[in-house]
Parts: sequence; C-alpha cells; structure tokens
Amino acid sequence: MVVYRLNTVSKLWSEFRLSDFNIPTVQLIDIVDMLIVAFLIYTVALWIKETRAWSLFKGILIILMFSVFAIVFKLNTMLWILQNTLSVGIMAVIVVFQPELRKALEQLGRTHLDFLSFDNQKVDLSISTTDEIVKATEKMASVRTGVLMLIEREVGLGDHERTGIPIDAVITSQLLINIFENKTPLHDGAVIIKNNRIAAATCFLPLTESQDLSKDLGTRHRAAVGVSEFSDALVIVVSEETGAISVAMGGKLTRNITPQQLKSMINEDHQDNKKKLVLWKGRKRHD
Repeated sequence: MVVYRLNTVSKLWSEFRLSDFNIPTVQLIDIVDMLIVAFLIYTVALWIKETRAWSLFKGILIILMFSVFAIVFKLNTMLWILQNTLSVGIMAVIVVFQPELRKALEQLGRTHLDFLSFDNQKVDLSISTTDEIVKATEKMASVRTGVLMLIEREVGLGDHERTGIPIDAVITSQLLINIFENKTPLHDGAVIIKNNRIAAATCFLPLTESQDLSKDLGTRHRAAVGVSEFSDALVIVVSEETGAISVAMGGKLTRNITPQQLKSMINEDHQDNKKKLVLWKGRKRHD
C-alpha cells in the first residue's frame, strides 16, 4: 500500500514536472521596485479620488464591466461597437480628464528639483512693499472693500496676468485702495504683484472645485483657493460682506486673520523663499 502511494506521488511529480519548478529569488532591488510601483498606484488613486475624475473613473469601470459581460456571453453587436470605439477611447479619456491631468502635471512641476531649477532673476519682496500691502489691506478691510491680490513666488502667473490690464507700477497703499475702490474700472478681478510692482489688475482666475469650502464664501474666495491650487502664490482676500481678511496658499484657505498675522505670514513666506534661493545659489557656486 505504501509502495503504491509512493508510485502515485512519483507519477504526479513527473507528470506536472514539479521538479522543473523554480522559486524565483527576490532581491533588494525587486523590493524597491515593488514599493515604488505601489506608491505610484496609491498616489494616482488618491489623486483620482480627490477630484471629479473619481466619478469619471467609475464610469470607465462600468464600461469595462459591460465589455467583460459582452465577451463572456458573446454579444457580437456590443463587441463590434466596443472594438470600433477602442481606437478613439484613449483620446476621449485624455480630453475628458484634461483638467485633472493638467493639475497633476502642474503639481508635479512644482516639486523642488534642483537639477531642473533655473535662476529667473525674481526680485525679493521688500519690507516697504510688505508694509504697503498690509496697510492697504487693513484700510480696505475696515470699510469692507472686496480685495483679491496675488503675490507671485516661484511659479509664474503669466497666464493669469495676460487676462488682465497691465499696470507695472510701484506698490503703494493708495494705489491699491484706488484700484479696488467700488465702481472704478479696475476694481473687478484680481491684482497680481511680482518683483515689488503691481504687474496687472482685473485678472481672471480659475474657481476651485473643492467641496470643503464653507457655503457662505463667494466667488472671490473660491477664485483665491482655485489659483492657489495651480500655483504657489500667496493670495490675499478681503470679504466685501464682512471685511474679514483671509489668505489662500497651496489650496488651503486661512480665514479671519489680523493685519499683524498677515504681515507675519508674508514675511515668513519671504524668508522661506530667500533661504531656498541662498541654498540654490550656494550649490551653484559649489558646483
């Protein structure tokens, strides 16, 4: 009986060629490779879930389920339609997901990579400029004048600047107050500040699609958050209804801050940029 069982096992072993089966060896580079792929999949899934692309992605999954259903039950008409639309399906996905893909690439482009950095000769925000901005913001907040100002940092705002009227003027609190004065030609829209000058006024900005913002916030605040999602600009907002001062950075809105807090945020942001610039120039000299 024992001999019979041994012969049976031997036959199965030879039939399935289990002796030729080799367990692959896993090296350190393979583990690193799997971790990188897992991280990329997780990042893409998280990015999709946080945008409206999640609903579109679910729609694509439903279409794939119909495709599997058609293949299993051999629904020739549906298979013919799917096969003929597959050629344009990739282009359709790119067109449908265009805003989300652009946002993802812009976020990737804002990643600090030293070997891709270039010295664009941007002028640091001076102390006097900061004082004038804070002074104007405080005065306009006290009389509930609507304000939307962008302070350009590393990411250029040329696309938004071209939607407005060029100013190219020295920054003073009086000029900023006159620009945002109600019923004046330049009051509607955003002011872009770069290189210690007012670059343009009445600029149009993209609105955020985030559902996390309070329902009592209007278009001005949604535009501030929207532009901060696509750039690293520091955006100052004053509510026309309440006179409250807010700051948007990195897609986040900090509400109800004081003029002193605003000044501290601008100075802190300026110091961070200055440290990065000094570090970058030091590396260039070292290289």
